[in-house]
Amino acid sequence: MTQKKLSREDLILERLERLEEKITPLSESARSVSELREELAPRVNEAVHALIVGLADVEADFQLEDLSYLMKKVLRNINNLNFTLDQLKNLIDFALTAEPLLKSSAPQVIMALDELEQQGVFRMMGVMVDVLKKIAATYSTAEIQQIGEGLVRLLGIVRKLTTPEALDLLERAAGIPAGVDVSRAQPVGAFGLLGAMGDPAVKQGLGVLMELTRGLSLLKAGT
Repeated sequence: MTQKKLSREDLILERLERLEEKITPLSESARSVSELREELAPRVNEAVHALIVGLADVEADFQLEDLSYLMKKVLRNINNLNFTLDQLKNLIDFALTAEPLLKSSAPQVIMALDELEQQGVFRMMGVMVDVLKKIAATYSTAEIQQIGEGLVRLLGIVRKLTTPEALDLLERAAGIPAGVDVSRAQPVGAFGLLGAMGDPAVKQGLGVLMELTRGLSLLKAGT
């Protein structure tokens, strides 16, 4: 009887130990949950308090009808919202694709702009803007338009003067004053002119003068 009683007591103790082993994790979990609840309770209270304060700030401006109108408008424009989101996705994809290019090209652009800055290009542009402001303040719109038309015609004249023949003639004519000593010039009468006709250089000069005179006939209006 004693052995049977002892074996039963051992069996009961063994079962109690197994139950204790199963209950221990549950009690630890419950204790952890309780501690977590105690830690979160102040944070939740702070969040609720902040929400209440925020709602109190907008209480005067908030109307339930506005929220209802907003919901209706969102539902009516759901297709536009979907389209906007799709375009936003495309924009994000483009940004991700262009990012490597921007990383490589941005330093080059910065260097180019810095070079222009060092060369004074931006300062020159600022001066040009100031000049344009002064022109706009001095002349009327009609006068500026007239000046523009005149500049167009002047550019046409400059274009004609930049032909090889005209540039060659102007270049040679520009060198004449450097080779002439006007301090040696003497009054010349009719007989002196006849005497100078024997000089080949004078004859050649008169020939050039005759050609220029013939060309001046084109200045007459209507020809």
